[in-house]
Amino acid sequence: MLLHLSISQFTLVDQLELEFGPGTSTLTGETGAGKSITLDALGLALGDRGNGDLVRAGAKRADIHATFDISAHQDARAWLEEQEMDAGREVILRRTISADGRSRAYINGQPVTLMQLRTLGEQLIDIHSQHEHQSLLKKDTHRRLLDEYAHAEAQSAEVRIHYKTWQDQYRRYRKLADSAEETQARRDLLEYQLQELEQLDLKPSELEELESEQRQLANAGDILNGSYQLAALLNGGEGDIAEQLHRALQLVSAMPEQSPALAEVAQMLDSARIQIDEAGSTLSRHIDRFEMDPERLAEVEERLSAIYSIARKHRVQPDQLPELQQQWQQELEEIGAPDALDKLASECERLEQDFRKAAGNLSKLRSAAARKLADAVNAQLADLAMPHARVELALTALEKPTATGLEEVEILIATNPGQPARALGKIASGGELSRVSLAIQVVTAQTSRTPTLVFDEVDVGIGGATGDVVGKLLRQLGERGQVICVTHLAQVAARAHRQYLVEKHSDGEAAFVALRELKDGERSAEVARMLGGAATAQSLAHAEEMLARA
Repeated sequence: MLLHLSISQFTLVDQLELEFGPGTSTLTGETGAGKSITLDALGLALGDRGNGDLVRAGAKRADIHATFDISAHQDARAWLEEQEMDAGREVILRRTISADGRSRAYINGQPVTLMQLRTLGEQLIDIHSQHEHQSLLKKDTHRRLLDEYAHAEAQSAEVRIHYKTWQDQYRRYRKLADSAEETQARRDLLEYQLQELEQLDLKPSELEELESEQRQLANAGDILNGSYQLAALLNGGEGDIAEQLHRALQLVSAMPEQSPALAEVAQMLDSARIQIDEAGSTLSRHIDRFEMDPERLAEVEERLSAIYSIARKHRVQPDQLPELQQQWQQELEEIGAPDALDKLASECERLEQDFRKAAGNLSKLRSAAARKLADAVNAQLADLAMPHARVELALTALEKPTATGLEEVEILIATNPGQPARALGKIASGGELSRVSLAIQVVTAQTSRTPTLVFDEVDVGIGGATGDVVGKLLRQLGERGQVICVTHLAQVAARAHRQYLVEKHSDGEAAFVALRELKDGERSAEVARMLGGAATAQSLAHAEEMLARA
């Protein structure tokens, strides 16, 4: 239930504080006084879209707070707990809009997204606007109203999910089926190419090792000849490096006085001699083990030729063949097995069955609720001076199922006895359409789980005795919860539990909208004004009689 509404710097409002209670409250005032401004501000606090034009001229930002009692609203408290927000007895929704159009939203002081604000707001208040009768001409509205009346919102959402899952899978099936021949050809090619690479069986680093071995085998003669020459140079007899080092060591040793520098030279020469001896030994072992192997050379060159040939065939470098093999393997896995199409078809059939089962359950709920809703609306129409009108909710099976189910929902009406029921827009006049809209809103509001109902001039086009009936209906709704109504009918205002007056003032430079609750005589005067404009003794007496009767 809405407890408090604070509006600051919003359009024509400078500062406004309103306290609300249970029952039916009406907002009245002269035409153009700004009665709907309060509801517009409330809508922003609930997540409606806004812009900088809504900020009062000269102000930096508009600020709106709405405080609700949620002590008896388990769904709202559960949602707040899921969002890790404070879920006490009260919740405060806040919305600010800067003059530059920037908007911020808060729940209990915690910044939230506009979607979060709207989600919670929809659980707290249900707003019926004066223009809702226009949406009543749309079949989507008819289906929504019926699903809400049947409390089938969860089943409707389940049907949409099943339908989307089924259609997404079906689109994949059609795409695969349409390209089945092309896909099979690609699969065959990939399998052939992969088999070719698997037969090649190129090992990691094998190419580098083969190329090194090939160079060595191809130059075996030159390598062996050079090795012999190097061996002779190192330790091959008279004049070789080993002999030269030996003579150098003898010269150093024969000097009569050994300086530190000569001692260091002798040490280095001795070390060089040892290294030369080891180099000669290693070279001798290399020569002894070195083999000329033409057959191995042929094998290596044949292997390299096969690798180079396949690389040229697929226009890649030889060392890129393993990577290419991996790419082809991944593509083949993505294409799937040859029986993937059959499996996908079976999956589509299963998903369609799931959808039709869920849609069938929804159809049963709609069918049962359609009769009850039609009967309840017809009973209200009789009270609204349309005793001969007959509303029907037609459920027509669709040729192709949709995300909304297996049938189309349409509200039909016959305004006179003996006439067949036809579409609302083809039969109902503007005034009749307004009364049908009001009847539907009143009926659906009676089954609504939303604690606060707001009616914004839904009684437009209605007057006289019918207006008194509307007032009774709204008061009855207020007995079960909280109703806030903007009205221009004295009959409706008189039936309310409390009444607020909206007034527009001007100081010559700017206009201001003010709102206050009326007490006793003030309320009689306002109802008298609504009856005939000027408050006369006769109109005041009539107003007091209406208030007493209410």
